Amino acid sequence: MTDNSIRTDLFSPTQMGFIHLANRIVMAPITRSRYGEDGVPGELHATYYAQRASAGLIIAEATNISAQGRGYAATPGIWNEAQVAGWKKVTDAVHAAGGKIVSQLWHVGRFSSTQLQPNGEAPVAPSAIRAEGDTYTTEGFVPVSMPRALETSEIPGIIEQYKLAAENAKRAGFDGVEVHSANSYLLDQFLRDSTNHRTDEYGGSIENRARLTLEVTEAIVKIWGNERVGIRLSPVTPDAGNTPTDSNVMAMYGYLIEQLNRFDLAYLHFVEGATATSRFIPEGVDLDVLSAKFNGPFIGNNNYDLEMAIERRAAGKIDAVAFGRLFIGNPDLVERLRRGAELTIAPRESYYGGGAKGYTDWATGNY
Repeated sequence: MTDNSIRTDLFSPTQMGFIHLANRIVMAPITRSRYGEDGVPGELHATYYAQRASAGLIIAEATNISAQGRGYAATPGIWNEAQVAGWKKVTDAVHAAGGKIVSQLWHVGRFSSTQLQPNGEAPVAPSAIRAEGDTYTTEGFVPVSMPRALETSEIPGIIEQYKLAAENAKRAGFDGVEVHSANSYLLDQFLRDSTNHRTDEYGGSIENRARLTLEVTEAIVKIWGNERVGIRLSPVTPDAGNTPTDSNVMAMYGYLIEQLNRFDLAYLHFVEGATATSRFIPEGVDLDVLSAKFNGPFIGNNNYDLEMAIERRAAGKIDAVAFGRLFIGNPDLVERLRRGAELTIAPRESYYGGGAKGYTDWATGNY
């Protein structure tokens, strides 16, 4: 076995804002679809996250900020007291195990079904453009529903949903929050001209399309302080309905990142390529140029292996690396990577749904 800590500083402590990381290995947010319809975490989830607390930072799975923000059954929420109490069990368990954990705040926007929305209402979006694909409900997989365009007068209410979720995350004991402005969900839908055809102050120009992400970030920073807020972006991923990219990725996300710099955030978390599928980058797009515009720590994400992480860290392209699927079957992933030990590849059927099997029953040690 190889002690990889000799070759890289990925296993050394670092700082992101006020969050101290024991190493530069981050657990990416991984939807596991193991919650009831109430979206309340319990002891099973506390065990799952505590088992992975050796990660320098855990970014908890995407968490619905409101009943309106939900797009998939069996996903967690953070908009009511029962959910806050459930997450407190999780954060207490992670902290007892010596870890750090932040909450990823999620509104899916158009990628939902009327079966998942309060009173069977249509999902909301920047514009009434239907996404492609199916989503998971209690009735099984169903096509996503036609959304309705948010009225300009409703936008402050969306920001209030984010504010409430951020306040709840603080009460639940998280170490910080991550603004989910990626993967073609609501905030990303506002950013892209492929999904935003508005003619008000939230549509049209790059400055207008970036407005909601910046206003949400500003509101959350006022609650948490800039040193405990990060943001996730995915400039070219087609997730959540095979969403086309913006017509000018470099200009759109370059402007956004430059504007985000005024908040002096704890970190920027980037999906490099198409989430969980490939690192393909369209012609004319350079994600390294975009990430270099950010004035703080940068977390690289998407189909990394250790060698790629070491190489990109040595070249100064990343400050930390996020692994997702590898954390499913390897709760002790950090130590396995450090020792050069064999990794367990979890089968896809263990990813979503079910109980403890394939969730908290993975072996550790025996390196």
